[in-house]
Amino acid sequence: MERADFAIEEQEGGGAALALTGPWLIATISDVEPRLASVEQAIARFDLTDVAEIDTVGAWIVARAARRLDAEITGCNDRAERLISEMGEFTTDEAIRPERASVFVRVTEKMGDIVYSGRSGAYGILGFFGALIMSSFSVIRHPHRFAYKALVRQLELVGVSALPIIGLMSFLIGIVIAQQGAVQLSQFGAETLTVNLVGRITLRELGVLMTAIMVAGRSGSAFAAQIGTMKLTEEIDAMRTIGISPMEALVIPRIMAAVFMMPLLGFYASVVAIIGGATISNFAIGIPFLNFLQRIQEVVPITDVWVGLIKAPVFGLIVALAGCYNGMQVAGNSEEVGMRTTMSVVSAIFAVIVIDAFFAVFFTNIGWN
Repeated sequence: MERADFAIEEQEGGGAALALTGPWLIATISDVEPRLASVEQAIARFDLTDVAEIDTVGAWIVARAARRLDAEITGCNDRAERLISEMGEFTTDEAIRPERASVFVRVTEKMGDIVYSGRSGAYGILGFFGALIMSSFSVIRHPHRFAYKALVRQLELVGVSALPIIGLMSFLIGIVIAQQGAVQLSQFGAETLTVNLVGRITLRELGVLMTAIMVAGRSGSAFAAQIGTMKLTEEIDAMRTIGISPMEALVIPRIMAAVFMMPLLGFYASVVAIIGGATISNFAIGIPFLNFLQRIQEVVPITDVWVGLIKAPVFGLIVALAGCYNGMQVAGNSEEVGMRTTMSVVSAIFAVIVIDAFFAVFFTNIGWN
C-alpha cells in the first residue's frame, strides 16, 4: 500500500512549502505523523495538491500541524477542504475538559439520586415481600411443594455452621464488657455491678444484635451471592421454565432458616458472652465463676430474655430478606453479584440497627426496662 509522505520545498522569494503526497489515511500515516510533528522549520504553506485521499484522522493531523507552524493550507480538493475546516476547532493543544457544575448543584443532584434510588429500593423490597407472602400461602395450600430438604440444609448453614464463630465472638465480647466495665465501676467502688452490666447488656442488646450482624455478613451475603449467581447463569429462568417457583425453592427456605435460627443463635451468643464475662471476672475482679453465674439469675429480669428472643426473629427476617432480594436483583454481569452482595450486608446491618433502636424505645415505653 502506498504510504503518506511529505517534502519541504523552498519557494521563490523566500519561505518554504510543505508538499504532501500519497493517501493521508489512518492506515498510512503511522510513519509520517511523528516526522511531521518534529518539523520546526518556518513553513509558509501546506500544499495538498498531490494528496490522493484523505480521511478524518489525516485531516486532523494536517490541520494541527498547520496551526502549530502558522502555515496556510492550499491545493485542497472539496473533501479535504471540508474535513480540514471541520477539524480546525479540535486542533488546540490545550486540555479539553467538560463543563463542571457547581458544588451545590452536584451535591444536590447526588442527594436527589440517593433519595430516588432509596424510594425505588423501598418499592422493590415491598413488592418482594408481597411476593414472598403470596408464595407462602401457595406453599401452605400445597405442602408437597415445600422444599423440606432445602430448609434443613439452610438450617445447618445458617445455624449449626455458625456456632463456632459466633461463640468465639460472643466470648470475647463478654470479656471486653466485663473488663472495661469493671475498670470504670471500680472508680465508684461498685465492681460487683459488673455482673448486672454483663448480664443485662448481653441478654437484652448485644447478644442478639452482634449475632444479627454476624449472620448478615456470613449468611446474608451468601444468600445474595448464591441467588445472584443463579440469576446470572439463567438457572432461575430455567426453574421458571420447568414450572418451579424460585420463591418457593430458594427464598422461602432461606428466610425460614434465618428466622428460626436467630433466636437460638442470639440466646446462645448471650450465654457464651456471660460465660466470657464470668471467666475474666474470676481473674480480674475476684468474683468466682459460679458466683457470677448465680448472681446473673438474681439481677437479670426475665423480661430481658424475652426482649432478646422477640427481636431475634425480626432481625433474622430482615437479614434474609436483604440477602435474597439483592440476589434476585442481579442482572448484567458478574460485577453486579459483588455489588449486590455488598449492598445486602450494608442494608441488612443498617436496618437491624434502626429497628433495634425502635425496639429499645418501644420496650421502654411498655415498662420492660
